[in-house]
Amino acid sequence: MPGNDLFFYSLRGITKIWFIIAGFYGAVISLQLNGIISDKISDILQKFLTVLFLYSVTIVLARLAAGFVHLLTQRIQGISASLLSNLARIIVFVFGILTILQTLNISITPILATLGIGGLAVALAFQDTLSNLFSGLYLIISGQVRTGDYVKIETGQEGYIVDITWRNTVIKELPNNVVIVPNSKLASAIFTNYHLPAKEITLNVTVGVSYDSDLEHVEKVTIEVAKEVMQEIAPDITGFEPFLLYQNFGDHSINFTVFLRVNEFLDQRIAKHKFIKRLHRSYQQEEITIPFPSREVYMRHGE
Repeated sequence: MPGNDLFFYSLRGITKIWFIIAGFYGAVISLQLNGIISDKISDILQKFLTVLFLYSVTIVLARLAAGFVHLLTQRIQGISASLLSNLARIIVFVFGILTILQTLNISITPILATLGIGGLAVALAFQDTLSNLFSGLYLIISGQVRTGDYVKIETGQEGYIVDITWRNTVIKELPNNVVIVPNSKLASAIFTNYHLPAKEITLNVTVGVSYDSDLEHVEKVTIEVAKEVMQEIAPDITGFEPFLLYQNFGDHSINFTVFLRVNEFLDQRIAKHKFIKRLHRSYQQEEITIPFPSREVYMRHGE
């Protein structure tokens, strides 16, 4: 969301609370000055209203922090909005609570010391959770996977990275299924990221033509078809010309591989579909034969 919308979203429902707090605060002071309530009760009510105000301010700041991280995710590709925005929200809430405790004249030093001593016990109790949390941070900081990347894990699952949460990485498969992978598992797994170092991917298609074919003519026709497909599928790709390389003399055909480039992994399926259809039609028009396997069998009489 834009910056102005983010500011108004952060204040949603809070301004009304502030007006109510201000009204009650003024009423408490008025009652104290008129002697209706004692100074002790007035101090308690004022502290309660102050704590409520500070907590509401903490909510606003937490929303702003999470919102700014979300904006950063939209501008800088590859940062998980969920994990980092939640961490930003938690950090703001921690500082807000510490500020509230200081306002109530509660010393936070013993609390911090207790948390430090109990940190080891907490770490042992939540070992798996912390492992997934730090693995998620590692994946984001290292840049190995980013939201929006297309990956394939060694176990066979593949799809787009939708989000990296504090515990799991969410992968959306092409059939619209969702695969949930623990961050620690993904961090230690062997996987292929088809969007690194760039989204563009080279597509290769293996073709065979008959031995009677004019190979120069075959190359010309094939490259023309490849250029047409690239112009339709990936018109913004410049500096790459499709080409082919002859590979070997097969049993029934001369085999070669055609190389095209598309914008991303998913485009290669539709590109291969269009290329095969158009190439087949062009070969028919140019009388270029794509042979199919055949075998001659000789039989002797009397056997």
